[in-house]
Amino acid sequence: MQILHSLIARISEILVAQDIVAVKPSIRLEHPADLQNGDYSSGIALQYAKQAGIAPRALAEKIANLLRSSTSLGPTSIQRIEVAGAGFINFYLTSATLAEAIEKARNEDSWGGGKENQGKKIMVEYTDPNPFKEFHIGHLMSNAIGESISRLLQFSGAEVKRANWQGDVGPHVAKAIWGKTQKPELSWGAAYAYGAQRYDEHKEGIDAINKKIYEKSDPEINALYDTGRKESLAHFEDLYKILGTTFDHYFFEGTEGLEGTAIVRDFLQKGVFEESDGAVVFKGEVYGLHTRVFLTARGLPTYEAKELGLNKAKFEKEPDLDQSIIVTANEQSEYFKVVLKAMEIIFPDIAKKTIHISHGMMRFADGKMSSRTGNVITGESLLNELIEVAKVRATESRRPAQAGADNPTKLAEQIAVAAIKYQILRQGSGKDIVFDRERALSLEGDSGPYLQYAHARACAVVEKAREQNVTAKADVDAPPTELSRLLYRFPEAVEYAAHELEPHLLTNYLLEFASAFNRWYASEQILDGSTNSPHKVALTEAVRRTLKNGLWLLGIPTPERM
Repeated sequence: MQILHSLIARISEILVAQDIVAVKPSIRLEHPADLQNGDYSSGIALQYAKQAGIAPRALAEKIANLLRSSTSLGPTSIQRIEVAGAGFINFYLTSATLAEAIEKARNEDSWGGGKENQGKKIMVEYTDPNPFKEFHIGHLMSNAIGESISRLLQFSGAEVKRANWQGDVGPHVAKAIWGKTQKPELSWGAAYAYGAQRYDEHKEGIDAINKKIYEKSDPEINALYDTGRKESLAHFEDLYKILGTTFDHYFFEGTEGLEGTAIVRDFLQKGVFEESDGAVVFKGEVYGLHTRVFLTARGLPTYEAKELGLNKAKFEKEPDLDQSIIVTANEQSEYFKVVLKAMEIIFPDIAKKTIHISHGMMRFADGKMSSRTGNVITGESLLNELIEVAKVRATESRRPAQAGADNPTKLAEQIAVAAIKYQILRQGSGKDIVFDRERALSLEGDSGPYLQYAHARACAVVEKAREQNVTAKADVDAPPTELSRLLYRFPEAVEYAAHELEPHLLTNYLLEFASAFNRWYASEQILDGSTNSPHKVALTEAVRRTLKNGLWLLGIPTPERM
């Protein structure tokens, strides 16, 4: 990272000194996709050639010559500088620089971490399942994305507070409780589905239950409510444990959300809201948006009003928050535009610190949206299905037996989590996901288990090296390899993903890196007894740490044996 910043600073100095620019320019250095074009590359000469009155390649040669004579970059950092094509400047790192990165990677637990968000406190709200209902695919996607964003921010120095917003009141609860009164043997998720299917024909009775839940006026309804809420939340915790998430704050529509009613009524008097057919609405058309109801004609708060209560509560729980991030499905994007506009007027300080990140929807490669039993595929059922498949494959493969896996069930859970999270995180957050079960569980490239297996392979080599008493040490004279050069890029890949709040940027890097390791592993005999073994073992240790930290940032477990 220091080399990158030094290069940018020196190029900037040159452009100013040569009167090409009057003020400090904005300069970007990129990692070329093809390593033959260097470790860094800049198109700065193409950008400023017209301004300088010089042909791009001539300007590139001029800048390159001045850089070659510079002492500020350090004699051990840049091996050579080349001009290529129409005027690109390519930089190649020295073996000593790559060896230093190898030693850092193998010796520092926090390898890859940064300080971009040091001193900041950031709350990330994600997952948000509703008690009394199933944990569906959208919750699984929100959890994977929100947890990875939380870890990226944490790894870049921020103090992160994880929050979960759950709907423990509302029509869905009334439908579930009505379903239980009709069919006590049903699970809460099934009871909700039963009530939802029959809502139109039993609307009056279910709406009456909904009113009693808010009023807490019926002892029998209260008892059912308390039981269902407790059982639902406990079940969600079991899922969070498998997924690797621990929340700092739980917010509920039945507590923080209800505070939104008073907020809306207060700002109705101040002209922010209007009455319309007995309801209270926010006229979004004034701001190029659309109208949304905040209080129903019955005086009950909608999701919009509850959102105001929630966001107020977040900053009361953590008054020194620098940022609040909300992760939901993109089907709520228009909803959030209106809510955030209302918040700008009501809570301007909170609104300017709040951002909404949306994710796409998931569909399945085989087109099936229900299981063999006819039930809709939920996030929980998908997770359980992949765990069972992973267990079966473990018994069919000799790998776990040879590795001496102590807990096959735990390993199956870890593989299933990797399979799901990787498929969700391998592309931009806002894009839809096409989930392919076979591809997700494959050990042969572009999958979470593939990355896990590369990590386990590196662990096995390191363990064997210790048994043979091979002392790892990076050689400053070892020729640069594809693997060592990609390893060097890890901290920048992490920083980029954290800055953009886009885990897929790191996912793509890790796939390329793991593939490079597997190619190197196939072509090299690491423990060959030669004088090169210590360097090769050091590089393998660095790979192990890089994959371990990188997968942790994606929320993916890293078993040492597979």
